Amino acid sequence: MDTVPITGRELVLTGLGAPQDVLISRETEHSAPGAGRVLVRVEAAGLSFAEVQMLSGRYPMQPAFPFVPGYDLVGEVLATGSGVTTCRPGQRVAALTRTGAWADHVEIAADAAVVVPGEVPADEAVALVTNGVTAWQLLHRGARAARGATALVHGAGGGVGSTLLQLCRLAGVRAIGTASGHRHEALRELGADLVDHRTEDVGRRVRELAPAGVDAVFDPLGPGNLTRSWELLAPGGRLLSYGSASTLDDDTSWWKPYADVARLIARWEALRLLGRTGGRRARMYYVRTDRRYREDLRALLALLADGALRPLISHRIPLADAAHALSLHRSGAATGKIVLVP
Repeated sequence: MDTVPITGRELVLTGLGAPQDVLISRETEHSAPGAGRVLVRVEAAGLSFAEVQMLSGRYPMQPAFPFVPGYDLVGEVLATGSGVTTCRPGQRVAALTRTGAWADHVEIAADAAVVVPGEVPADEAVALVTNGVTAWQLLHRGARAARGATALVHGAGGGVGSTLLQLCRLAGVRAIGTASGHRHEALRELGADLVDHRTEDVGRRVRELAPAGVDAVFDPLGPGNLTRSWELLAPGGRLLSYGSASTLDDDTSWWKPYADVARLIARWEALRLLGRTGGRRARMYYVRTDRRYREDLRALLALLADGALRPLISHRIPLADAAHALSLHRSGAATGKIVLVP
């Protein structure tokens, strides 16, 4: 490793546009990793809504073009730099990279790597690195939903939403999920009451299912839906906003939907302090790679290894076909997580 470079390929997002026009492949070369870093041979990389947003320049604080996308990965450690004690060559690790994972080999900081049990499939493990931790933290750290509570999961057909349905079931929390009707068959076995947001009045249907209101709402849709979500909360309930999927095609600045969400939440918080919300609360959520992140990912990987959790994988697609995978994700045809395999 010190004298023989390892070559491979990576995908580069060159600008705004259709995936097939702006995503190119180029050769890479890696030698020994630097101090405190590890070189990983990627076994699976995730595709998420973040990359779809990046195609339109609407992901918060995305890098300047050109850059290598890829929010998360699972792979084998090939070499470690000096001072690395948390993993060793031959081990499998997971990492949330935010960008850079769409490649055959990726060098990452050792403290960003979480060791993956050897018996779990790489594609299922990578589905937990971002989507799984997001779902876990929304349910357990944000909403703090207790057994017997009821939660409304918007976007239940996505990687985060479908994992939330499973985690709710494991926690004894009743879940109501919104998703397009064509996704219901795949989601039905996850144990939720399903609502077709395209053909049903979501508010009316949720009130029928939970007349007293829901204890938690998980909303990735953005400011246009947030007030409706707030109105469905039971006294003492919590609303967690964690994205703005419905504003993908807006022609405003990328930051405007998030500013609008922040203003709504600030208003509700002011009313709460005045005692006028019945104890209801709202907050924004964004996954952070801190100590809690690593704890939560290890807990999820343990559930996966035990067979208690099985991420819903929609498609396994070769990394070279990432442009097709991006188009598939944007079309809304996928249910669950799309995984890229180098």
